[in-house]
Amino acid sequence: MNDRLSLSPDSARQLATATKTAPQMRGTTPRYLLRALPWVDLKSGVYRVNRRRTFMLGDDRIATHTDGGSPRVIPGDLRELPYLRDAEESCLTELAGAFTEVSFEAGQVLAQEGDPAERLWIIVQGRAEKRVTGRYGEEQLIEVIGDGQFFDLGAWTREEQAPYRVRALTPGTALCADRGALAALADRDAGVRNSITAYVSGNGVRPGAEVPVDLTSGHVGEPDLPATYVDYEDAPREYHMTLAQTILRVHTRVHDVYSGDVDQTRQQALLTVEALRERQEAALLNHPEFGLFHSVAPGQRVQTRTGSPTPDDLDELLSKVWKQPSFFLAHPKAIAAFGRECTRRGVPPVTDSRFGSPLLTWRGVPLLPSDKVPFSNGVSGNGSGAALGTTEILLMRMGEADRGVVGLRPAEVADEVEPGLSMRNMGTDQKGISSYLMTAYFNTAVLVEDAIAVLQNVEVNNYHDYS
Repeated sequence: MNDRLSLSPDSARQLATATKTAPQMRGTTPRYLLRALPWVDLKSGVYRVNRRRTFMLGDDRIATHTDGGSPRVIPGDLRELPYLRDAEESCLTELAGAFTEVSFEAGQVLAQEGDPAERLWIIVQGRAEKRVTGRYGEEQLIEVIGDGQFFDLGAWTREEQAPYRVRALTPGTALCADRGALAALADRDAGVRNSITAYVSGNGVRPGAEVPVDLTSGHVGEPDLPATYVDYEDAPREYHMTLAQTILRVHTRVHDVYSGDVDQTRQQALLTVEALRERQEAALLNHPEFGLFHSVAPGQRVQTRTGSPTPDDLDELLSKVWKQPSFFLAHPKAIAAFGRECTRRGVPPVTDSRFGSPLLTWRGVPLLPSDKVPFSNGVSGNGSGAALGTTEILLMRMGEADRGVVGLRPAEVADEVEPGLSMRNMGTDQKGISSYLMTAYFNTAVLVEDAIAVLQNVEVNNYHDYS
């Protein structure tokens, strides 16, 4: 028996029209990098970066691998030593075998200023600082070095005294080679011996520097003017379009019957575009060939002093990209860690509105968050509590006019729905399913080395007790 006196809400809902939202997507982010990059529209599909000729430069790192639980030098990476660039593989293998493993503790002195530089050190894991005695007897910090970096090549090769003191900041492992190993290699191989002699005599050329232009200046006398020209690279780097791609499938009956208030195909396409753009930003940062984290020159890499990102560390980055820096890019957890270090020092960073959002700034340069910035030796910051590894913070200068970083995309593609992104109808199959080829074309280019720098080995798990 029905005792109700009026129509129930549940029954009434059958006659009502629900107010609907468009499909929501949790994985969508602001994608600040894509919004901040100045985009160059390519008509040819290839972007060639013509530059002045520079002296040969490696990545300033000697890679190692683990063999039987012990680290070993990868012989081919010893070509990072300038006088071994053209050495035979057998010579590199011989020298690699001369390295022995050394463990060190935090605070341990690895090299003392003024002592003979008898060993070449390669940091396998850990951080150390280089310090030198200043003009008035005070200690001065030169730099912090980390995994893969080595010291001191010049003093070791020339059999000179160590030019600075090296002290370990963390526990770690290193590989060391005695000076006698290099001498034995030089005695056996005339080519290596001649290269070492040329290196020791030196002509003041700094690897990575541009070939100089001869000029004169002054306002006295009538000196002979030098003649010169500006040389270009013979094989400038070219950037080709890369892409993110998928096939979107929508059944015709779904589109025909269920597209009253919401166009089903359109909503499917919008969500797919979001996913393609997220993949595009991740590739621009992390791709091993052109990703920004893999495009930083050796001299533009900075190690954190204490692990946590401090104002001093970001100031050091700004000293690397001092010509019109545009923005920092970091994982949200790294930005939070930087904020904690600022709070601890009583220098809270200024918040400014950029891209319609309040963002932290340092020295007027905004810190853009991105969850695409990776963590090493751990999980990304999106997990549920696993221990995080270390991350990195980028600083960039933007635009062609300022010889900075630019994004690349085709000027026009067929069936374009957004700049550089197409949606091409592939037809309908015998099951009544329509297919659409979704493609995003893109790339990024760093025009000169000092347009980008990176802060490495950034730890984000350090908290302070203010009680």
